[in-house]
Amino acid sequence: MGLLDRVAAEARGRRQRGRKSWSEPNFWDLDRLRWPFIGSTSLSSNREQIETDFDGYVQRIYKQSGPVAALMFVRQMVFSEARFQFRRLANGRPGDLFGTKALAILERPWTGGTTGDLLSRMIQDADLSGNAFIAKVPGTDRLRRLRPDWVTIVSASRSEPELYGAALDAEVIGYYYSPRVAGARTDMLLLPSQVAHWAPIPDPEMSWRGMSWLTPVLQEISSDLAATRHKRSFFEHGATPSLAVKLDASVTPEMFQRFKALMDEQHSGADNAYRTLYLGGGADVTPLTMDLRQLDFKSTQGAGESRLAAAAGVPSTIVGFSEGLQGSSLNAGNYGSARRRMADGTMRPLWRGVAGALAPLVDVPERAELWYDDRDIAFLRDDRRDAAEIQQAKAAAIRQLVDAGYDPKSVVAAIEAEDMTLLTHTGLYSVQLQPPGTSAEPAEPTTGGPTPPDDPSGPDPAEE
Repeated sequence: MGLLDRVAAEARGRRQRGRKSWSEPNFWDLDRLRWPFIGSTSLSSNREQIETDFDGYVQRIYKQSGPVAALMFVRQMVFSEARFQFRRLANGRPGDLFGTKALAILERPWTGGTTGDLLSRMIQDADLSGNAFIAKVPGTDRLRRLRPDWVTIVSASRSEPELYGAALDAEVIGYYYSPRVAGARTDMLLLPSQVAHWAPIPDPEMSWRGMSWLTPVLQEISSDLAATRHKRSFFEHGATPSLAVKLDASVTPEMFQRFKALMDEQHSGADNAYRTLYLGGGADVTPLTMDLRQLDFKSTQGAGESRLAAAAGVPSTIVGFSEGLQGSSLNAGNYGSARRRMADGTMRPLWRGVAGALAPLVDVPERAELWYDDRDIAFLRDDRRDAAEIQQAKAAAIRQLVDAGYDPKSVVAAIEAEDMTLLTHTGLYSVQLQPPGTSAEPAEPTTGGPTPPDDPSGPDPAEE
């Protein structure tokens, strides 16, 4: 049974189960996809679905956890500032940046969209699900963001079909897109050339799927949410400790219920906080809990926030967490080190990865690669000063090599590529770059000194 037969059989099965049908658009070339596939989700499967509950991550974490939202905001704001350019490659070494009209699809990915909007969507999806999918709309120069939990990565093997994605020659043959919205009737198979798949953190249990940085710190997020609910409950119950009220043994159940109802009415809730408590009939009150200062919520939640920041690759000083605003953390040197750690250890690897993921959707010129341009990012302004110092050192090296007789064009190419084998010599030596074996013209006499004796224009010795 061929691929298309299996597709039809699977579509019939879904219809019988009340699922959407599966269409084969006429603009997709499926003839070359003759590899068999059937589905499940494991390392030895041909299908890798997004494991995380995307809706749950959005509703219960991103929209409810202040620390997580703050970290994602910082990552998004800095990440979306980059632009795309092409970078020349010479002998495997990177060269200068340049642009062509082929970058227009990334500069205006959709109506009203910019490169910043595209990057914001991609890092948001990658943070929440570990994967970002961008599809090229057939027949247009437009891109479309695919919701990650609606996409399944489909792989297959020619030599060992039964092993699916675990086979040695397994490859991704497409992306199964299934919109789960009212009115959607068709599912679609997108080819690898039509989809940019970005997974910055690989899932160790899967071959192609990514993992969200939130997954390893779910316990920290849960603890922070619980602490926040505890504080809210503390204030909702009057911002006072819980009490244990003991009554005399002679109090009847009816009297107890009336006493309890009166106590709740007059002393429960924030509106009744700090009211004087009057007791009678032998009632005895004992506080059961500590206040917020005694519980030291700042240290409790601060430590959890620092662990979240570490997982996100954003120093606490940068995002503004309490533990990052203590001691010498805000000194110019320490803050600069934190900023550089985020730029070099988090942002630049993300930019490099997203450029590689989007490259299949762009017409990349020969001997070049799709790359990012971070020269206009304010967050990296200090890096521009470092770059200026590097340029100054390069200029000095260029001057020294040119003075030594090397061809200026080859010197610039060698310095930029950091490859001295690109140097070519002119055959001229010395600072004046004169041909070997030649001598300089006699120097002109200086004015103001004594005239040589053999100069007829000089003074007559007899006159002296």
